[in-house]
Amino acid sequence: MIEDFFQYEFLQHALYAGLLIGFISPLIGVYLVVRRLSLIADALSHVTLSGVAAGLFLQKKLNLLTEINPIYIGMGFSVIGSLFVERLRRMYRSYSEIAIPIIMSGGVGLGVVLISAADGFNVDITGYLFGNILAVRTDELQMILMVAAITLLILVLFRKELFALSFDEENAVLTGVNRSTVHFLFIVVVALVIASSIRVVGILLVSALITLPVATALQHTNSFRQTLIASILYGELSVILGLLVAYRFDLASGGAIVLVSIMMLLCVFLIKKVVYLISRLQKNK
Repeated sequence: MIEDFFQYEFLQHALYAGLLIGFISPLIGVYLVVRRLSLIADALSHVTLSGVAAGLFLQKKLNLLTEINPIYIGMGFSVIGSLFVERLRRMYRSYSEIAIPIIMSGGVGLGVVLISAADGFNVDITGYLFGNILAVRTDELQMILMVAAITLLILVLFRKELFALSFDEENAVLTGVNRSTVHFLFIVVVALVIASSIRVVGILLVSALITLPVATALQHTNSFRQTLIASILYGELSVILGLLVAYRFDLASGGAIVLVSIMMLLCVFLIKKVVYLISRLQKNK
C-alpha cells in the first residue's frame, strides 16, 4: 500500500497537501488555544461553506466564474468573515466571544440558503463538507503551498508580538506592540489556513485538526515551545495515519484524520494516568 504513494500522482498530491496542512493547522492552533479563540475555526469554516456554496451557485445558475475553483471563493468569504469577527469583538469588548456565534450563524444561514436556492449542485458537496484529500488537484496543492508560506512568514516575522499578545495583551500594548496590525494579520492567516484545509478534512471538521493536536500536546508539555513542536508532530502524524487508513479502507479522509487525532489524545490521557498511578504506588511503598 505504501508503495502506491510513490507510484500515483494523486496520492503524492494528497500526501504533500496533508503534510502541509498538518504543519500549519496546529501551528496557528496553539495561538488560538492560548488566546481562547479555538471556536473561531468553527465560525470561519462555516463562512467558508457559504463562499463555496456561492461559487457553486454562480457557476450553476448564472454560468459565472466557471473556471474558478469554489474553494477560492470560500477563501475570500473566510477572510471577510475573519475581519467581521475582529470588528464585532471590538464592538462587544466585554462580551467579545459573542462575535463567534454571530458569524457562525450567518455563515450557516447563508450557506443553507444558497444550497437550497440552487436545488442542489452537480458536484459532490460532501467532498467539501467532510474532505476528500485524494481529490487534491495540482492548483489546489499550489494554493496550499502558498498559504503555508504566507503563514510561516507572518508567524516568524511577528512571533514576539504574537507571543506577547497571547499571554498578556495589555502589557504588550504598553510595550509598543501594534495590536490592531498584528491581530489583523493573524486573523487573516487563520482564515486562509481554514479555507485551504477544506480538501484535507472538510469544512465541518477543519477545527478538529487545528485544536486536537494542541489539546494532546498540552497534556505533557511544560512550555510554549514544547507545545508548539509537539502539536505539529501530532498534527503530521494524524494526517499521515488518517490518510493511510482512508486510502486502505476507502473512507472519508477528514473523518479518518480526526478519529486518529482523537485516538492519540485518548492514548496520551491513558499513558498520563498510568504514569500517575505508578508514581503514587512508588511513593506509598
